[in-house]
Amino acid sequence: MLNLSSLFKEQRIRGGVHAEEHKADTSCKPIAVDFPLPKKLYIPLQQHVGKAAEPVVRVGDHVLKGQLLAHSQGMISAPVHASSSGVIVDINDYPAPHPSALPIRTVVLETDGEDQWIEYSSIDDPFQLTPEEISLRVGAAGIVGLGGAAFPSAVKLNLGRESKIHTLLINGGECEPYLTCDDRLMQERAAGIIDGIRLMLHGMETGQAIIGIEDNKPEAYAAMLDAARPYPFINVQQVPTRYPMGWDRQLIRYLTGREVPAGGRSADVGVIMHNVGTAYSVHRAIRFNQPLVSRVVTVSGGAVALPMNIEVPIGTLISELFAFCRVNQAATKRIVMGGPMMGDALPHSRLPVVKASSGILALTQEEIRNTTQQPCIRCAQCVSACPAGLLPLDMANRIRNNQLDAAVDIGLRDCISCGSCSYVCPSNIPLVHYFKYATGELAARQQAQHKSEHTKRLMDERNERMARIKKLQQEEEQARLAAKAERERLQTEQGTLA
Repeated sequence: MLNLSSLFKEQRIRGGVHAEEHKADTSCKPIAVDFPLPKKLYIPLQQHVGKAAEPVVRVGDHVLKGQLLAHSQGMISAPVHASSSGVIVDINDYPAPHPSALPIRTVVLETDGEDQWIEYSSIDDPFQLTPEEISLRVGAAGIVGLGGAAFPSAVKLNLGRESKIHTLLINGGECEPYLTCDDRLMQERAAGIIDGIRLMLHGMETGQAIIGIEDNKPEAYAAMLDAARPYPFINVQQVPTRYPMGWDRQLIRYLTGREVPAGGRSADVGVIMHNVGTAYSVHRAIRFNQPLVSRVVTVSGGAVALPMNIEVPIGTLISELFAFCRVNQAATKRIVMGGPMMGDALPHSRLPVVKASSGILALTQEEIRNTTQQPCIRCAQCVSACPAGLLPLDMANRIRNNQLDAAVDIGLRDCISCGSCSYVCPSNIPLVHYFKYATGELAARQQAQHKSEHTKRLMDERNERMARIKKLQQEEEQARLAAKAERERLQTEQGTLA
């Protein structure tokens, strides 16, 4: 008999691809918690969307694990904490885990081997806290979205409460090939994740949560289903394994049937989404007062002799992860932070793990796709694969002709750079590279325009100021001349009288 419900939900899936999976090497192994404490941790002050945190420590200070290193700057920002105990040996620029490896302000912490936590007091019943206190504690713990976006979680909690959303959506999709850190977290720490979800629901004053887990993770689904059983307002659902099912709009559309409008936010349709790793971090922050100082990272790829998921301190160098997992440096042709579809290719391994580092891949030449570009055959596979319903080839053609505004007109700003179009292209056209270039170029132009407008505003203000000064000087000169004329008149009158 035809299942109409399943058919209806399948129609909610737009585009996407069935990317070749490489999860088996790490999904069956427990999270490694015996990673040796690094001698030095390189903790960037910009690990989140928004302004970089401002340091509150100085070189020479001894700090404990969890101690505040830098406070947040403004509403869209997050504080940074010490990932272990030790001494601050430097606060300077250090290469960022980014394709450019441009330097960013970084705190260098020389660990003392004690890994001693700062004194914290646990809370007996966190549900006695007000929703506002939940958000404040999440913000103070430096928690950001651990799915890769690194958006400050407290801001989303406040937005959910202010927007009066009806559903908290938890992303357990983990659709990127190779990555299994969320899978293992759900298998091993499901109770903590569910507790974090309950606390987020309390913080947003929201009545229900839906957890979406791809159907290629049966063990994780079973563990989460069991942990959520006492709470009927938390619904655990399987979703089809199809990249990019972890994209918030795709998951919202599939699980709720609601469409987020172009240019809008998920809150516009009454939904806020968080990652399972974020939920677990909220559990640790509220229950045990522990800030976000470590995360589970998938280390995998053809050059890795011992692929695994490891819980590591934030600020650990990738080179130390590679040494622990016995990575063949000679066979490594590309280092990727994140997944192969949306991750960033890094120039070297002397870069730190940050809050958004879900995976580190050491890929061999065989795993790197052939990039020999051929002419387009107008097959329209890129159109079918685009989850945002865009026209990738048409956008790329406009970008090639430097018609960026025309590309924006047909949806460039709605592109999520998922890479599905490039993945299915039989001509190996690097479509997503065009979109990333165009997005960066538009951002640079906008920044230049803002700078020009700011300069013009400063010049206008200066001209107005100079005009006021000139007018004031003229008025003073006129007053002086009038006073002089009056004195001369009085002298003349006095001389006449005499």
